[in-house]
Amino acid sequence: MNKTRIRKAVFPAAGLGTRFLPATKAIPKEMLPVVDRPIIQYGVEEAIAAGCDQIIIVTGRGKTVIEDHFDISVELESQLESRGKHDLLAMARQISNLGRVAYIRQKEAMGLGHAVLMARDLVGDEPFAVILPDDVIDAETPCLKQMIDVFNDVQSSILATQVVEGPAISAYGVLQGKPVAKNPRVMEVKGLVEKPKLADAPSKNAIIGRYILTPRIFELLEKTPLGAGGELQLTDALRSLLNYEKIYGYSFEGIRYDAGDKLGFLKATVELALKRDDLGEGFRDWLRGLPILKRSSAAANNGK
Repeated sequence: MNKTRIRKAVFPAAGLGTRFLPATKAIPKEMLPVVDRPIIQYGVEEAIAAGCDQIIIVTGRGKTVIEDHFDISVELESQLESRGKHDLLAMARQISNLGRVAYIRQKEAMGLGHAVLMARDLVGDEPFAVILPDDVIDAETPCLKQMIDVFNDVQSSILATQVVEGPAISAYGVLQGKPVAKNPRVMEVKGLVEKPKLADAPSKNAIIGRYILTPRIFELLEKTPLGAGGELQLTDALRSLLNYEKIYGYSFEGIRYDAGDKLGFLKATVELALKRDDLGEGFRDWLRGLPILKRSSAAANNGK
């Protein structure tokens, strides 16, 4: 494969978001705000910062608000301009100018592999990135940028990985790999298993929601039978890809929040708010003074 840069990033966003009901009955999970930005915007900004200039969002029924968010809002901009709210106007325009955004409808939620396959015509015959909006990654160098740097060297598919301890590993695709000598964060993948039982997991290296994939993955997804949960699993197609090409795992630098989980969502909101120059100090002082935290601390001390 000729060397080429990663220009396109695919965002699967057609899921029902049932873990956040009732909030997601009418609002897409991807649009729930972490501090003051929708979950999906963090991923889109990461892709743009990594050098991608084409964003492909795979949506479903009830997701048109995502399209509205990244579109120009003439009425809002006009009102902000007439009222002299230039900072807010710049913020609104910055969102609509993030990059070229295209949408494809996934009519039936049939798994991550199916969502990626839906983007085939828009991606074409070139390597591309996949970002799962649920995974918000706070990193000095954007996680996808770190992966693209590795891709530029190896010109092969890259999977972001993170060590997951205990039974939680059963919620992930898990890889078996061999470390690459010249980069301790990179491993050559030798095998993959989707959502194994703890006893059957080949390692603690879970696949996290960032991928760089070569276009061969599309033809393999078309041939892959439905797997776990009756869905088309991307991990199953990646296992087939190993028969043709090398795949590498990359242990990224940064903090990952599972914003698709209620506790992870709360952690992301609190920690990212604490890092903000405009919010951090006041929010930290307020948290320290919360009566419920003082009562919990006192009860813990009394129990000693």
